[in-house]
Amino acid sequence: MDAVTTVDPTLPLSPYREIDRAEWARLAADLDQPLSETEVVEIRGIGDRLDLTEVREVYLPLSRLLSLYATSTKRLGAATSDFLQEEDTTTPFVVGVAGSVAVGKSTIARLLRELMSRWPGTPRVELVTTDGFLYPNAELERRGLMERKGFPESYDRRALLSFLTEVKSGAPEVRAPFYSHMRYDIVPDAHVVVRRPDVVIVEGLNVLQPPPVPNDVAVSDLFDFSIFVDADTAHIASWYVDRFLALRQGAFSNPSSYFNVFAHLTDEEAVQTAMGYWNDINMPNLVENVMPTKHRASLVLNKGADHAVESVLLRKL
Repeated sequence: MDAVTTVDPTLPLSPYREIDRAEWARLAADLDQPLSETEVVEIRGIGDRLDLTEVREVYLPLSRLLSLYATSTKRLGAATSDFLQEEDTTTPFVVGVAGSVAVGKSTIARLLRELMSRWPGTPRVELVTTDGFLYPNAELERRGLMERKGFPESYDRRALLSFLTEVKSGAPEVRAPFYSHMRYDIVPDAHVVVRRPDVVIVEGLNVLQPPPVPNDVAVSDLFDFSIFVDADTAHIASWYVDRFLALRQGAFSNPSSYFNVFAHLTDEEAVQTAMGYWNDINMPNLVENVMPTKHRASLVLNKGADHAVESVLLRKL
């Protein structure tokens, strides 16, 4: 007689595996560290505390997992084409990276691009940020949305969908608009060009948003894998203020910077200004639009107060 598997009714059911930091780090025991300390410093964003230990214990095994997903998907695509008796038309593996402002998602996206490109199955990796799909400032002004920059309605969602549709359709070359953080605006006639790489990483606040119309296509429908970078809201607020203070001494001091007006603020004025932006814009956007999409991710990275990842949630297959 076959054994019957029972489920403990006292245990909460979840579509995710929850993996603590120590268990996840063990997955990197036999993996070589491909990056130098200098390379990590170059990748690290302002305010992030990324170091070689974090790369080795968290992001190296994550990059390996993503590479395995990508190469397995490519094999499945080739097998499907063989079954259909047609030429292999497998398209790039698309990874979405979502999370709050200042949570470190841009650093993670850059790091994964570097790490994934070191694996044999995914040597060509491109990174596209959704900043390029913000409406130009002139259009945001016309729509009365400058104070809601970063909210879902401030993005040209149709253009982003069109870009990803071309990528997943196997177009030989696809162009995305280019956004300058120095100008705080789209740069006319400048583009990021994607030419059928193995992997395309798409990083942005709202990439896991459901469609505005129920029967419409969501951006995340065109992802093969998605990552949500999570942390306590109080920690993110602190990181946001710290980043603002650092930028005041760095990028904001450039006379060409859109934010040069903040360069000469006192520490107290800078903190008050940063908290104003956080409380009026970034916090509401996080609570209303970003956090509710966490459950849509394939994998969630849970960060602690020091930016270090404390646990990983991986969706079960």
